[in-house]
Amino acid sequence: MRPFRINATLDVTGPLCQAKQQRQRPDESNPMSANARGALFALLAFGIFASHDVLIKFLGGMYSPVQIVFFSVLFSFPLATLTLMRDATPGTLLPQHPWWMALRTAAAVITGVSAFYAFTVLPLAQTYAILFAAPLLITILAIPVLGEKVRIRRWLAVLVGLAGVMVVLQPGSTEFSLGHFAAMAAAIASAVASIVVRKIGGEERPVVLLLYPMVANFFLMGFALSLVYEPMPFSHLGILAIIATMAFVAGRFVISAYRSGEAAIVAPMQYSQIIWASAFGYFIFDEAPTNSTLLGAAIIILSGLYIVLRESRPDASENTPVLRTRTRFETGTFLRTPRMGRPARRGDPRKVPAETAPSATSRPHLRGLPGRVPPVAAPRSKDVD
Repeated sequence: MRPFRINATLDVTGPLCQAKQQRQRPDESNPMSANARGALFALLAFGIFASHDVLIKFLGGMYSPVQIVFFSVLFSFPLATLTLMRDATPGTLLPQHPWWMALRTAAAVITGVSAFYAFTVLPLAQTYAILFAAPLLITILAIPVLGEKVRIRRWLAVLVGLAGVMVVLQPGSTEFSLGHFAAMAAAIASAVASIVVRKIGGEERPVVLLLYPMVANFFLMGFALSLVYEPMPFSHLGILAIIATMAFVAGRFVISAYRSGEAAIVAPMQYSQIIWASAFGYFIFDEAPTNSTLLGAAIIILSGLYIVLRESRPDASENTPVLRTRTRFETGTFLRTPRMGRPARRGDPRKVPAETAPSATSRPHLRGLPGRVPPVAAPRSKDVD
């Protein structure tokens, strides 16, 4: 009896294998990558924010910034309620860190009034150029508040960016006005509010972080409103309602941007506001940006971009304070980007204890397969190369 041999060959061209390979292939029918979508959402968001600031400047020629802030907050409450109803985090409205929350609330109130006044009396491009100094200040504040270690490269970027602020302000050749001080106060207070959120954001409920600045603005501006109130026609009240709606829509686009793309791609899109500001200022308010404003803004933006890109490196920053500031300067008049039960998106790092993390070193047959992730920890001692 002759021995027989079974020749088993794997048909990789069969219909089942082809279907499986098709499922494992990335979706090539989608022409836009996740990062491109995130960048597009961010550009839309900051374009809406810039239009929002144009309306503030228009109303600022007739009304006090106190009155504009008050009604902006008033019309924001219904929209805020719809968003906050989704917060299923258990707890009360009492903050876990009352002193930090008080500091954040005060900083947000100062930012709102100061920024709205600066938009009213200064050219839009110049106001934005000064406000863009906030990421530089966040880097400095992260040292005492977060224990961040800022090395020489980021320090140089901060110093160069602050020099850009001096180029915009032109001390000695340009007379400082109250608007310049207001813009600088808004940049400083916004940096304080953002760094406090970075400090306590993981322990406080999002509803607490969102409501306290809005409620404080409502009561404080309402109290001061009796001193500066001017009667408003329904058309101007309608503009204020549009301002609140635009801020809400822009905030939702910012959330979508960070859910779609990487922070290192999305964060630099905020600097597109200077383009909108220059265009709106030139065509609507007859404001031609000066050479010093353009040069200083370019220096500030390049410094901010370097800090963002530097923080995106895994070995450069432990807290990434600027990279995680997921909105523009904070005024307390609109919803800051919340994280209300947001599911982990693709690309978020997974934290796995090193002593229990699986290693792919001992399983070379898994490398390169679709759906597999690279090792998240160093190989354990029992793994064999």
